Order: sequence, then C-alpha cells, then structure tokens
Amino acid sequence: MMKTEQQELFTKRTLTERWISAVLFACAAVSIAVTAGIVMVLLFETKEFFSKVSFGQFFLDTQWTPLFAQKHFGIWPLFVGTLLTSFFAMITAIPMGLLIAIFLSEYAPEQLRRILKPIVEILAGIPTVVYGYFALTFVTPLLQKVIPDLAGFNSLSPGIVMGIMITPIVASLSEDAIYSVPASLREGALALGSTRLRAIRYIILPTAFSGIAASFILGISRAVGETMIVAIAAGQQPILTFDPRVPIETMTAYIVQVSLGDTPHGTLEYNTIFAVGSMLFIITMIFNLISFYLRKKILKGYI
Repeated sequence: MMKTEQQELFTKRTLTERWISAVLFACAAVSIAVTAGIVMVLLFETKEFFSKVSFGQFFLDTQWTPLFAQKHFGIWPLFVGTLLTSFFAMITAIPMGLLIAIFLSEYAPEQLRRILKPIVEILAGIPTVVYGYFALTFVTPLLQKVIPDLAGFNSLSPGIVMGIMITPIVASLSEDAIYSVPASLREGALALGSTRLRAIRYIILPTAFSGIAASFILGISRAVGETMIVAIAAGQQPILTFDPRVPIETMTAYIVQVSLGDTPHGTLEYNTIFAVGSMLFIITMIFNLISFYLRKKILKGYI
C-alpha cells in the first residue's frame, strides 16, 4: 500500500515537472519567435529600401534628407548624432557609476548598502520623457550659462542626462561584479600591507574587470537605443557635425519623427525607418554580444 502511494506521488511530481517544463519552453519559444519576427520584418523592409537606394548612397553620402524634394540617404549624420549623445552619456555614467559601485561594495556598511542601492536603482524607473524635458528645460539653460553659444537643442545636454539615466545600470552591475570578488583576495592584499585603496585598484578592480566591462557595454547599448530624451532635447536636424553645441538628430529620433508623421505606408520615405532600424539593431546586437561574452568569461572565473 505504501509503495502504491509513493508511485502515485512520483507520477504526480513527474506530471507537474513536465507541465512546468512545457510552460517554460513555451515562454522561451515566444521570446525567440518575437525576435525572429522582428528580424524578418527588418530584413524584408530593408531589402525593399536597398532595392531603390544603393549601398553607396547609404554609406558614402554625408547628407540625410529623405523627406525633402532633393533626397539624400547618407546614414552618417544620424550615426554621428547617435555617437555624440552616447559618448557624453558614457563619460557621465562610467565614472559616476563605477565610483558608486566601489563605495557600495567596499566602503559602505551592509545596512547602508541595502538602503542606498535601491535608491540608486530608482533612477532607472523614471520615465524617459521626464528625463527629456529635464534636459531641455533645466540642464540646457544651466549649461548655457557656462557655454553661451550652446543652442537650445544640442547633443551635450541630452547626452549628460542620458548618462544620469543609465548610471544605475552601470553602478548596479559593477557593484555586483566587485562584491562577488572573493574576500580572501581582499584579506590577502591587506595582510601584505596594502592599503584599501591600493587593494581596490590593483586587486579587486582587475579581478572584476569582465563584469565591470559588461556593465559599461550594456550601458552603451542602452544609450544608443534611447529615444525620448534625444527626440525632445537634441533637435531634429540631421547635420554631420562633431560639435556638441548645435542641434543634431539620432537614429532613434528619426524613427520617431517619421513614425509619427504623415509618411504613407510602403513609400521609400517610409522604408527608411527600417533601414535605420536595421543599423541600430546591428549596433546594439554587437554590444550585447560583447557584453554576453564578458559576463560568460567572468562566470568561468577568468580575469
């Protein structure tokens, strides 16, 4: 009798595990199917675009005016605009996020760490449209007091605010990487006479380098794909320039501009958003693959 009850219990557990496995597999399959659908749409519409526009026009031209009477399809103004805002975002987020991570993992008491870390991560929950208007109405006028010839729309202000927005990503992931360094390495460095600062610089940070670098790359991917901040505060002028004081347009801002306009479906102008989207997809995918490689490396215990 006892054996029969055990067999029934085993059968129920087996069925439950199979159902759980089936549900988890379905969730994974849905995510893969969605990704595959996005890639197929991008490929199909991008193919339609390049059937009318040559690769030379897309990669060699320095003007982007697909909505004008005299059309140019050079991607470089949008690419450089994206590069500028992402650059300012990262020179803001990387030092600030890394310093926050070092303080939380090495200097802050455990109770203070438990309080401060969620507070820092709250920044990631603020809607990006709020950040956009914060950049336009507060940061830009503040910077104009220091840089008088700074235009109302520019790449500097949204870049700095994007850096503030992605700081929690860099800080949280870097803090996890630093906090996971074995305590024996810290204790060994201190036992040999090293100061805490030298131990952090020469032992802890090199050991956690892969995780820290992965946080930087994920932050860059987030900055490249940001939409609302640059759409509100950077302007919508696709000018090929490295001057952070003048209006620019990023790839994401252009997609928003066309998507919200009156561009007819199926036209060449409409297909440009998929060509730009494909470029954006490729850039972010490269960054995510690099980040995945670095995270995999640190999990395997390499330095």
